[in-house]
Amino acid sequence: MSDTLIDRRNFYINGEWVAPAEPNDFDVINPSTEEVCAVISLGGEADTDAAVAAAKAAFPAWSMTPVAERIEKLEKLHEIYTARSQDMAEAISLEMGAPISMAQTQQVGAGLWHIQNIIRELKAFQFERPLGPDSPDNTILYEPVGVCALITPWNWPMNQVTLKVVPAIGVGCTMVLKPSEIAPLSSALFAEMMHEAGFPPGVFNLVQGDGPGVGTQLSGHPDIDMVSFTGSTRAGTAITKNAADSVKRVALELGGKGANIIFADADEKAVKRGVQRCFNNSGQSCNAPTRMLVERSLYDEAVATAQEVANKTAVDNSSQEGRHIGPVVSHAQWSKIQGLIAKGEEEGARLVAGGPGRPEGHDTGYFVKPTVFADVDPSMTIAQEEIFGPVLSIMPFDTEEEAIAIANDTPYGLTNYVQTTDGQKARRVARQLRSGMVEMNGRPQGAGAPFGGYGQSGNGREGGEWGIEEFLEVKSVSGWSEV
Repeated sequence: MSDTLIDRRNFYINGEWVAPAEPNDFDVINPSTEEVCAVISLGGEADTDAAVAAAKAAFPAWSMTPVAERIEKLEKLHEIYTARSQDMAEAISLEMGAPISMAQTQQVGAGLWHIQNIIRELKAFQFERPLGPDSPDNTILYEPVGVCALITPWNWPMNQVTLKVVPAIGVGCTMVLKPSEIAPLSSALFAEMMHEAGFPPGVFNLVQGDGPGVGTQLSGHPDIDMVSFTGSTRAGTAITKNAADSVKRVALELGGKGANIIFADADEKAVKRGVQRCFNNSGQSCNAPTRMLVERSLYDEAVATAQEVANKTAVDNSSQEGRHIGPVVSHAQWSKIQGLIAKGEEEGARLVAGGPGRPEGHDTGYFVKPTVFADVDPSMTIAQEEIFGPVLSIMPFDTEEEAIAIANDTPYGLTNYVQTTDGQKARRVARQLRSGMVEMNGRPQGAGAPFGGYGQSGNGREGGEWGIEEFLEVKSVSGWSEV
């Protein structure tokens, strides 16, 4: 990808790249340099309406296409995505600041993994199945929900795009994708891949825009049957309210405030692993373990380890190869994180690493010091609000019951973590944690595991058969076997 300004003003509607109805240029900023690296156009109502109309017109034919034919096109997409993975890594690194080495592996790899896994699940999914032995003439049909609005965030662009587009298209839905305007380049590249894979015109459409504009137009549009949104809880609430008048389905994957419960009998790498996981992607992950709860007998040692890991965590430009963290995505995000770091100090948490301001040697760019607070009270702002930066809050606990109570003391419920070598205790605690996911002893979620949360972390699941079912309606037909 060249160093010249990238022009991505056009939208992908009905199988063609088209100019916006009215120009509305928006600069894309490289967060490592604070310089403009690309320009897009923010869509308006005419663009949204055109994309929705194209998807609506394409739905009858696409929804009746044999599953095998849809899977064949997804396999072609997988092939193209693999071939262009370096282009994708460069786009993601440039637009949202993921270090290029991390973009090549984790960011691009997440999309590749999901495409593979969803194809496998689609091949095994029963779209037609009997009700049961007591009703042999009744059949249950799983049918596509219709025209979908897919609204995706900037922090893991291809992770979220593939988790929505691939199952939706695989079951026979048509769609309009609106990626984050802050990180739009990877989705424009993905649209090129969809075109090359040969999906019929109107099946997949891309309109760039912001939340108040295209996002609002899509979530309230009478011809949209479903909205799948990943982003902030605040935006998810607004989308739900806007969608209510047309009684469309809304699937939400929102914020998190993950607790990492480290018992005294945890393995020796548990603390280091937890700190590194918190700082990964510069802390910009909804499932990051940002609250570290440590059993008191291990507490001082854990704080010292966390301090050491934070001080050794390198920060550098996203274009540099190596194992460092990059900037956060934008000035607004940087300012929010700085405000919360200041709030942590103000409310009496003990700063043991990092702190306010930019790291040494980085006067330009949205860089944040890897920061650790100890002696955090569960009622403090930094223990309650999602920071979305490389900031860890550590607090002690004395009993298993206290740890569970602190972990559950949040409106969020996405991912919690448990570290103990006592299998019975691990399972006992996991059952009591109010979250959609629990990761134990550093073991990641498996292929096809459902991703989603409780409470203000959202109301849907992505990945595997659960992610496929999100985009399906259930139809009961009697007398099926008699005709």
